[in-house]
Amino acid sequence: MTPAKSAGRVTRHGTVPDTTYDVTVIGAGVVGAAIARELARRPGLDVALVDASNDVGEGTSKANTAILHTGFDAVPGSLESRLVREGQRLLTAYAAETGIPVEPVGALLVAWDEEQLAALPGLLDKAVRNGYDQARIIGPEEVRAREPHLGPGARGALDVPGESIICPWTTTLAYATQAVRAGVDLHLNCRVSQASQRGGRHELTTSRGTLRTRYLVNAAGLHADAVDRLLGHDDFTVTPRRGQLLVFDKCARGLLTHILLPVPTALGKGVLVAPTVYGNVLLGPTAEDLDDKTATGTSAEGIAALREKGRRVLPELLDEEVTAVYAGLRAATEHDDYRIGAHKEQRYVTVGGIRSTGLTASLAIASHVTELLATTGLDLAEPGDLAPVRMPNLGEAFPRPYQRADLIATDPAYGTVVCHCERVTHGEIRDALASTVPPASPDGLRRRTRARGGRCQGFYCGAAVRQLFENGGNFERGGGSVSG
Repeated sequence: MTPAKSAGRVTRHGTVPDTTYDVTVIGAGVVGAAIARELARRPGLDVALVDASNDVGEGTSKANTAILHTGFDAVPGSLESRLVREGQRLLTAYAAETGIPVEPVGALLVAWDEEQLAALPGLLDKAVRNGYDQARIIGPEEVRAREPHLGPGARGALDVPGESIICPWTTTLAYATQAVRAGVDLHLNCRVSQASQRGGRHELTTSRGTLRTRYLVNAAGLHADAVDRLLGHDDFTVTPRRGQLLVFDKCARGLLTHILLPVPTALGKGVLVAPTVYGNVLLGPTAEDLDDKTATGTSAEGIAALREKGRRVLPELLDEEVTAVYAGLRAATEHDDYRIGAHKEQRYVTVGGIRSTGLTASLAIASHVTELLATTGLDLAEPGDLAPVRMPNLGEAFPRPYQRADLIATDPAYGTVVCHCERVTHGEIRDALASTVPPASPDGLRRRTRARGGRCQGFYCGAAVRQLFENGGNFERGGGSVSG
């Protein structure tokens, strides 16, 4: 285990420390947080993780399809293919250690016409070339037996049993929590606007003052190209690709067993139907290339298109209640592969073009980036083991606090339900507010507990949740109460 080091700071206000870090990582999404965690395994490094937002995982990382990929459909021989394959193995093990909910539900790529059916052997060959040998083609009878609620006309499918669903919010938070506890400073509300080099170090002009660092990693996601240009490079351009999604109520969960994927076309991977670890069903995403990197709103046209495609795949789904509608932006570039590279003379590594597979590949990307930093001159000690963390469970397939009589007997707050749609307890909310990386808003609290994330979207529990948020988890100071 890595020698004990005092915990890092989590700051959201004030001037950044007047110190020179060994390494600074720009971007506290799932990839940036994973890189900071990996660097924390190397004794003797002073590391900072900075983000323009007020919380970790506020960008692409919070709004994706939450799939732990096998990498069967990546471009064979690409960096993405290798890192997704390695990352899937690493994250599966890490999730088991830390309590991140994962369900290995498998996926079916369903062919609806002869052209799609004819494409399945090529996809199977692609999977084999990507090192995944468990896929197989199944006929319409087996497809129907395994997914009886499918729409009519399925001609066959590619069965990919290794695909899983995961909680993306807990993953990012686990990386950040472990990094901070191991000594990494996390500076939020810290937007980088300029970069220069003086005296053998980078000087970053941020919204909270000048931050100095010897080595720099750019994991800024949608803004990775802008940061890259601050360092004098023009290797790629990020085009925000909006993906709108519908979230259906838990009553829809019994309609499917697998992740239902379309056969990809030249226009993209298409719209999927997938269960979530929270007990819901997702329909989406759209794929709309935009100019605005903040355009996370949904549109009537996008929702209508999703419903039309969903009706073909799972007709009964359209009879279920929609719990939420949201959109995320993926960091698409003009290249087919990740854009990860080192600039030795600048002691700088850029991590760009990390699309929807970034969650799966995150730990492998972190290891790869650390190796690249070594090629730029960073002196790295042998990696050690970090103190383990155990994250709160948000998944329906595992015991939640309200179901645990032993936990409630020890602390009745875990038996006091605040959010009845998602069965979130007072104890969970209190713990989140007192955690290593606490939420900065009720939305951040929702990602840590699921409070206000259910069918009523906070209509019933919103006032109580906000009161707890404002009072640090204490009802009494607010003058209110909640019954179990």
